[in-house]
Amino acid sequence: MADKGAHDITMDDMQPAVFKAFLHFIYTDSLPSMDDLEDDDKREMFKHLLMATDKYATGRMKMICEGMLCKCLDVETVATILALADQHHCSNLKNACIEFMFSSNKMDDVIASQGYLHLKRSFPGLFVEMFERSVKSRKI
Repeated sequence: MADKGAHDITMDDMQPAVFKAFLHFIYTDSLPSMDDLEDDDKREMFKHLLMATDKYATGRMKMICEGMLCKCLDVETVATILALADQHHCSNLKNACIEFMFSSNKMDDVIASQGYLHLKRSFPGLFVEMFERSVKSRKI
């Protein structure tokens, strides 16, 4: 039953699958099952959901997305996720990314990634913060 005066609403800032997961969370206070998604697809879903949670101020969902992204850091994606964390004010995720980069014995691989090159060009302030943390951690 449609309302005769109803109009379609277009959401240009969110993919349909992300919007569906976002609505699922709004109505159920839980994320839908993502068992059918590959790890890379799950990571992408959480990244997109994180952007939506920041825009629409859904704090609990933001914490869940941060936690899930913290669990799936790797050398190829950590720099991109760090940039995302910085853009969307996710301090826990940001700290986890920086800690991963410092504790990883694969820093050369991180530096060789495309995400790192983008991070270096687009977020120079993060490098200052990372340098300062590195210096402070060596003093301890």
